[in-house]
Amino acid sequence: MRRIFITTLCAFSIVTLSLAQTLNVQVGQVTYQFPASEAGVMPFSDGTTLTAMGKAFTLSEVDAMYVNETAVTDNLVSIAYSNSSATITVAGNVARYVTPTISGAHVTIAQSNTDAVDNDEITYQLSGTTTNGSLTLSGSYKCTVSLAGVTLTNPSGAAINITNSKRIQLSAKKGTTNTLTDCASGSQKACVYSKGQLQLQGNGTLNVVGNTKHGIKSASYISVKNLTLNITSTVGDGINCEEYMEIKSGTLTLSGIGDDGIQCDLGGTTSTGITTDHEDEDTGNIYISGGTVKTTVTAAAAKSIKAAGDIYVTAGDITANTSGGGAWDSDDKKTKASAGLSADGNMALSGGTLTLTSTGAGGKGISADGTLVVSDSATIVVSTSGQAVVASSSGSLSTVSNSRNLDSYSTNYKSSPKGIKVDGAITIQGGKITVTTTGAGGEGIESKSTLDITGGKVTVNANDDAINSASTLTISGGYVYAHATNNDGIDANGNCYIKGGLVYAISASSPEVGIDANTEGGYKLYVQGGTIVAIGGLESGASLTQTCYSAGSSSSSGGGWGGGRPGGGSSSGSWTTNTWYALTVGNTTFAFKTPASGGNGMVVSGASTPTLKSGVTASGTSIFDGIGYYPATVSGGSDVTVSTYSGGNGGGPGGRW
Repeated sequence: MRRIFITTLCAFSIVTLSLAQTLNVQVGQVTYQFPASEAGVMPFSDGTTLTAMGKAFTLSEVDAMYVNETAVTDNLVSIAYSNSSATITVAGNVARYVTPTISGAHVTIAQSNTDAVDNDEITYQLSGTTTNGSLTLSGSYKCTVSLAGVTLTNPSGAAINITNSKRIQLSAKKGTTNTLTDCASGSQKACVYSKGQLQLQGNGTLNVVGNTKHGIKSASYISVKNLTLNITSTVGDGINCEEYMEIKSGTLTLSGIGDDGIQCDLGGTTSTGITTDHEDEDTGNIYISGGTVKTTVTAAAAKSIKAAGDIYVTAGDITANTSGGGAWDSDDKKTKASAGLSADGNMALSGGTLTLTSTGAGGKGISADGTLVVSDSATIVVSTSGQAVVASSSGSLSTVSNSRNLDSYSTNYKSSPKGIKVDGAITIQGGKITVTTTGAGGEGIESKSTLDITGGKVTVNANDDAINSASTLTISGGYVYAHATNNDGIDANGNCYIKGGLVYAISASSPEVGIDANTEGGYKLYVQGGTIVAIGGLESGASLTQTCYSAGSSSSSGGGWGGGRPGGGSSSGSWTTNTWYALTVGNTTFAFKTPASGGNGMVVSGASTPTLKSGVTASGTSIFDGIGYYPATVSGGSDVTVSTYSGGNGGGPGGRW
């Protein structure tokens, strides 16, 4: 190494170097590196100023200058933290655009370029450890912050605060573990904050602790690719952004979250709608096309993944756990509850595996204000176990363990632990859905509009109605299992059409029925096709275009419930609990196991006159989580008499039934 002091340099008007050498100019804790192969002539004028690659230095600010053969990476600014201090090394080609300030281990950088430098952006590479440091970055052009094995704790603010409103790449280098922590008090919005678009990426690991508010916050969109991201504790949301969020790949684990796991808000007041390649998009949408996401939230009414717009899942593995109870919203004057996936708009789930578990009062697996479409290869498993939560006129909360007791509360003053609850229409075209609810009022799948099942495999075990729609409900394909322990298996508050598919519906005992329509409201159940087993029978007054049959005994008039009111119905045949049956329609057999308890009587139907056996041994393609086989191969068993069924068991007497 050869050191050239300023006093020597002043004797020359021009400094020149051999091509293999690098001129290092040290200003405090910042070193600027100028490779001779790029620097060319470096004028020294007026006896006070040296200019190297457009960066001017005055003698009063330069602490040392020396020449060595260190390789320089263009566009790179390296920041090394060490205990209570930091040092910075700046590549010569970006020196003119970078103005660093260091106070202890707190680094502030102003970036002045408004375009690419040598066809690339500037990269800030962070390494080292400090318990009292930070990075604050301003600018008007996109850049990359590369985490290369840094542990950064700021006891007085954000660990990384980026006020540059352009696109920022926050990248963890492969093979490195990086940990960022902010203070427990302050005005920062997050441990990591970016005013501009934030792309989280890299093949390394990033750990984040948000002690004041959010873990990661962008005032624009956030995208995630490849990164292993662990948000281990936050007071607010784990990840919070605006405009839209996109998860392409990587592994995200969020726990110890004080509010929502992932939340995306609308940036402005009006949605732009989905744009090509999301260019200038502001929708509040969340897009998940790959990766692994696991969120665990415990706060009252918290959401694991929440979008102000829509949620689209095409691939990936999502696990969402919520355990918080209900909350009273004093502004909206209504109860609110937790949810695994929550959208103020629509949801389209066409791929991936979603495992959604809610244990808090009133909690839901999926909640959408708009529509829900499930299709293709989506696999959805939902489990809710909390009781219903209700509020008094003053907003004080309590839980209810009996579904019937919910009738005395108006809609805004109660929240039931439903598996899937959608205010708009539900369309199930494919995929596999498994829903289990055990708490009071826990409907399995509920649409406040229409519900259409044209394909897929649906398995529901519910405390309340297994499948419910506020309007027309149509099943024309797919495999549907709907078991309600305290209400109807399938319940339409408009017309109900069974046109095709395989349907196995089980209700609680009378007056509930396997398949119900709102007869008391002037609607009707239409059986027009499909293969059907209904334990608990059918709604009275049904239109049976396809012949239905009572199992085990002939239909007889009188008794029961008719048309949703006492009297006038027909009873359906008997069945044996915990027994394997085989229903053969044409050349295809459906084998199914009956529950330990349920509705009074069994009704079956198929495109041709079916045969029925009980006590069989069955094998074949397993469906409905092991409750059935279709197509099935059976042996043994006893023949069950079936006779034409023309009536129904009715429904309950108005009200919630």
